[in-house]
Amino acid sequence: MSDQIKPVDVLRSNVEGVREVRDSVAIEEPLEIRLEGTSLAVVMRTPGYDEDLVRGFLLTEAILLKPEEIAGINHVEESIVDVRLVDGVVVDPSQFQRNMFVSSSCGVCGKASIESVTLFAKPARDFTVRQSVLAGLTALLSRSQPGFSKTGGLHAAGIFDLDGNELDVREDVGRHNAVDKVIGAVSLSRWPLEPALLVVSGRQSFEIVQKAAMAGIGATVGVSAPSSLAVELARSLGMLLVGFARSSTFNVYSGETHLAVE
Repeated sequence: MSDQIKPVDVLRSNVEGVREVRDSVAIEEPLEIRLEGTSLAVVMRTPGYDEDLVRGFLLTEAILLKPEEIAGINHVEESIVDVRLVDGVVVDPSQFQRNMFVSSSCGVCGKASIESVTLFAKPARDFTVRQSVLAGLTALLSRSQPGFSKTGGLHAAGIFDLDGNELDVREDVGRHNAVDKVIGAVSLSRWPLEPALLVVSGRQSFEIVQKAAMAGIGATVGVSAPSSLAVELARSLGMLLVGFARSSTFNVYSGETHLAVE
């Protein structure tokens, strides 16, 4: 956790006046991702689980199609990682290079159409999930957010099975980074990831649903609202999209046929 949080001195004001206190903030630092020596992108992320982040990034961006295509992920320097591919796997980095920083608040960064996602999205298999499971997912996610409890500045993404059992959770200053990290982590044991539930601690924008679709996850659940394009993408792919999942209530924006009758 020490590599995710930095102590800072701040001035705290309240009705009793102003005083200097020690606070904690989430660390945000660049990570350059290279593919066999060629730079692909610079991602602004919270350090920690860099290999998961890189693996998830490559898979959800459709740069690679399965985790087995990766021979190794090596730290060239603290802020640079280089990905080696297995023999026989050939990728033209020029097709994917981003001449920009991928900020912690940016996901697709230039992918402007749903059509570009549906070309690579893995169709979700038929599944159903109980409403009682959906209602409790964000509460379960919050129990695995130690960084947020200390800073208030880290997003979380978790993957759960259809019975609400946690497969893994990751935190990051960027919502899409947290998603890439947890997808990268779980992909080592199963790929595609569906049937599974992606649960996020914030809003669900287009890139969140996009990354779930790329991984074959059939459902995304968030504590906040989805965007209009997220709803449109989920509906076009037949995905379950749940927002405002808090306590015992939630809204279903897409994929209501995936709800099991209780």
